[in-house]
Amino acid sequence: MTDGTTGEDRGGESAGHPPDKRPRRRGRPARTTEATGPGARERILEAARTEFAERGYDKTSIRGIAKAAGVDAALVHHYFGTKDDVFAAAIEVTFEPALVVPAVLGKGTEGLGERLARYFIEVWENPATRAPLLAVMRSALTHEAAAKVLRGFVLRRLLERVAEALDVPDATFRAELAASHMIGIAMLRYVIKAEPLASADPEKIIAMVAPTLQRYLTEA
Repeated sequence: MTDGTTGEDRGGESAGHPPDKRPRRRGRPARTTEATGPGARERILEAARTEFAERGYDKTSIRGIAKAAGVDAALVHHYFGTKDDVFAAAIEVTFEPALVVPAVLGKGTEGLGERLARYFIEVWENPATRAPLLAVMRSALTHEAAAKVLRGFVLRRLLERVAEALDVPDATFRAELAASHMIGIAMLRYVIKAEPLASADPEKIIAMVAPTLQRYLTEA
């Protein structure tokens, strides 16, 4: 005869399962404050940059980014949506257009070509930002989705803002010419590593490229 209580009533004890050996529940683990609290978005972005840099666009997944960031994949979707959106956000973190565009354009058109060339080369020369940029370039060459993200970011967030500040005919076209010039340099110097460009002094590159960018962007 029993006392009418169950194993759960007696603190969770059940036949064959003492309190400290109860079976674990299956399913998604509970999210912790550390995983979902302040800083989670930044950790996801940092993990995304690393994953894209090391694996490329094709082999990077939302699940892999989430694992590297120590969060649930649903949280990555919550903050960024699709893999393309995470990719675009990772590019933006590298370039920081909200800070860079005003710094490049804020002093007027005089010396604009030199400032733009210097910014671009310094971003590529910095090992912390070079790796994700290499992933962006390589992915864009082989994957249309990555190329679309890169085109959209460069056109909307960078070139259009530069063009808006230029009081010259065909401003957007000029900004695209400047961008194509710098992307060509990045491809030969950092991706293909063609000599002597690959080992040239960055200051020499800036000095030679700046007048051409200035002409693209400002001469009527």
